[in-house]
Amino acid sequence: MHYHADCDHVSRDSHDETTGFLRRYADLGLPLLAGATLAAGWILEITEAAPQALVLSLYLITYLAGGLELFIASSKGLAKLKFDVDLLMLIAGIGAAILGKYAEGGLLFFLFSLGHALEHYAMGRARNAIRKLGSITPQTAVRIEGDQEVTIPVLSLAVGDLIRIRPNTRIAADGVIKEGNASIDQSAITGESTPVERSPGERVFAGSLNGEQALILEVDRLAEDSTMARMIKLVEEARKHKGASQRFTDRFTRIFVPVILLGTLALLVVPPLMGGLSWSEAFTRSLTVLVASSPCALAISTPSAVLAGIAQAARNGVLIKGGRYLEELGMVRAIGMDKTGTITRGRPEIESIIVEHARDENELLEVAGALEHQSTHPIAKAITRAVQARRLTCPVASELRDDAGFGVTAMLDGDTVKVGGTRLLEKSSLEISDALTRKIEEVQAAGLTVMLVVRAGLLLGVIGLSDQPRAEARSVISRLHKQGVKLVVMLTGDNDPVAQRVGKETGVDAIRSNLLPEDKIEVIQTLRRRKKAVAMVGDGVNDAPALAAATVGIAMGASGTAVALETADVALMADDLTKLPFTIGLSRRVRRTIQQNFVVSLGVICALVPVAALGLTPIWIAVLFHEGSTLVVVANALRLLAYRDRS
Repeated sequence: MHYHADCDHVSRDSHDETTGFLRRYADLGLPLLAGATLAAGWILEITEAAPQALVLSLYLITYLAGGLELFIASSKGLAKLKFDVDLLMLIAGIGAAILGKYAEGGLLFFLFSLGHALEHYAMGRARNAIRKLGSITPQTAVRIEGDQEVTIPVLSLAVGDLIRIRPNTRIAADGVIKEGNASIDQSAITGESTPVERSPGERVFAGSLNGEQALILEVDRLAEDSTMARMIKLVEEARKHKGASQRFTDRFTRIFVPVILLGTLALLVVPPLMGGLSWSEAFTRSLTVLVASSPCALAISTPSAVLAGIAQAARNGVLIKGGRYLEELGMVRAIGMDKTGTITRGRPEIESIIVEHARDENELLEVAGALEHQSTHPIAKAITRAVQARRLTCPVASELRDDAGFGVTAMLDGDTVKVGGTRLLEKSSLEISDALTRKIEEVQAAGLTVMLVVRAGLLLGVIGLSDQPRAEARSVISRLHKQGVKLVVMLTGDNDPVAQRVGKETGVDAIRSNLLPEDKIEVIQTLRRRKKAVAMVGDGVNDAPALAAATVGIAMGASGTAVALETADVALMADDLTKLPFTIGLSRRVRRTIQQNFVVSLGVICALVPVAALGLTPIWIAVLFHEGSTLVVVANALRLLAYRDRS
């Protein structure tokens, strides 16, 4: 029975993945068809290896496949009396066909149909981010009703309900612990690097992962008001805002397109009506102006640079989800960076050992390792790594049990051994000297997590752990400053001593600690009001709202959660922080290239249109300069494929 259920589950997952794959890449079908027929038609044309009818048929397929979406978009725009670049591109393609420049028109349609497909792909990934956020929180909860326990939908919970949270399951609702002590992994909410100990009277969040002890929780927020639900709402709201580049493009096209269309129409009609030109001459001049002012070079200037930039980024392990984000990243002057997993490595390490009644550090680690080597807790793993690094042999512990909220207890050669946090001092009634108390306080003040090791009622010693900064973090932040980033702000849900310590070691400009997701998004929004273009770098679910609120969201790839990767606009796939200044530098170069291409393409139009309108140049000259400017623009963009970061 279980076997069949598991097979059905796998089958459904496979079907969903296959359907998602087909849906995700279906939009690329027509652009790829357009590209294939364009290449085939062009090769056959220049080699004269096929009849002209076949060449024209291939170009016709290119126009239909590449221009279909463009035609639909232009038609919808015209229906609303909206004139945009889509309309100009459509007219330019048709104009190229009238002049017999089928390959040029087909290339234009191919590039922009591909651009639209990539934009749709990015939008689909953004929508998946919201769906994955919602999937973190359980859909059902176990409500306690007198002597019975009933499984009900989370949406049916009311404030004041008591629910049972089983071991190693996610918490179903925001609430206060009524019974039980547990180690809670709430990194999905606060971004804390290690699980936190929670006991009766303390709050926990929906979506957090319970440890190995059962809890009874009193619900204090409805499902729609939970912290996770608010995170989803924040992501949705942040996604509604357009970037500065997009707004500029919209304003520009609202002016540029009508001017070109009206100017060409006026040249066709006004001179003959006034008796200045014959209808034949007016038509020839209008057609020449249309060729001279067609936006091929202007339209290709941005996507060619963007596609080259995205390709070069991909070569270097950086995923950029669209041209908009690449352009906007080039304007960034402030960056918010999550601490855990971004500036730091995301796993604690032993930094301080205080020996009290143990013989030496090795004995202290051996005793602690005897209890911790089977645990998956991040702190336990840190102790195990230290034991292995020193090649120590741990004694065999028995009767091992998790004393939730206080640590781990076991028997070792007839002695009771306990490893846990400072709460052990209270539970075990340990008496320690004032000098040792001060040392423990100093370790905590330095931003370290404290673990005590107790054997037979004696404190063997204290182990201090911390999440270490990445070795490259300081140099990366220095390079960002050299590239023109004025402000680097570290954002973290950890306490202030930890944040201050990491901040000083890495050279960030500002530190914000004890932050929940809504606090992070507020910091990013404040930075946007001050610095306009702001990037956010993170790796956790808790970073998703801030990633979406920033002008550009950047996720750490290998260590980042799926939600962070889906929500972010840029992903450092190799989990290599040094790729951040590379990406910033590349985006700045792309932005300069786009500006150069814009000047070249628009300059040619401005130069050709007057002489074409005055009849001072034949059509072939207009075509020559027009196609020449297109080649210059593309060649300039292709230089980005050789970009190297020299900051």
